[in-house]
Amino acid sequence: MRLETERLIIRPYIESDLMVSFQLMQDPELFTYMHMGVLSLEDYKGLFRWLLSSYDTPFDRPFKYSFAIIDKATGDFIGWCGVGVLDFSVPDNELYYLIGRPYWGNGYAAEAAAALTDYAFAEIGLNRLLAKADPRNVASLRVFDKLGFTFDRVLTGLTGDDEECNGEHLYVRYARR
Repeated sequence: MRLETERLIIRPYIESDLMVSFQLMQDPELFTYMHMGVLSLEDYKGLFRWLLSSYDTPFDRPFKYSFAIIDKATGDFIGWCGVGVLDFSVPDNELYYLIGRPYWGNGYAAEAAAALTDYAFAEIGLNRLLAKADPRNVASLRVFDKLGFTFDRVLTGLTGDDEECNGEHLYVRYARR
């Protein structure tokens, strides 16, 4: 899989992405609205190995694929995006992304998310895609709106590992047929 937009290349992670992606993920501000934080290099290496191995899961099984976002003009690793099973709502699939802080405000999240949404519908064959965000994350809520996602509900009643998602806003978009 390799997607190109006007300014971005979206592709699977490769071994040489390890350190540049680790460095990008060292900014605690990136995790203001996420359910994770800065990881040690050892912990990140484990996550990175999982990212690489996840590409072995076929589309007809619960999958979760994350992809590197590369700036075409500079070759910089600027973030990541992905699509895959929403853990608390299997077999539903979600769209997710993160852009490094030095690249905020340039429309990269919307550009990458639009390309990946199109790929999820046209190539993976999904009929519906979900996206969720903390309601204070107005930038993500704007991305969802721009991409034609509609508000579905506020998440409530989640327990265990998913409890931290309570209060987030869930959005949905259907494939255009």
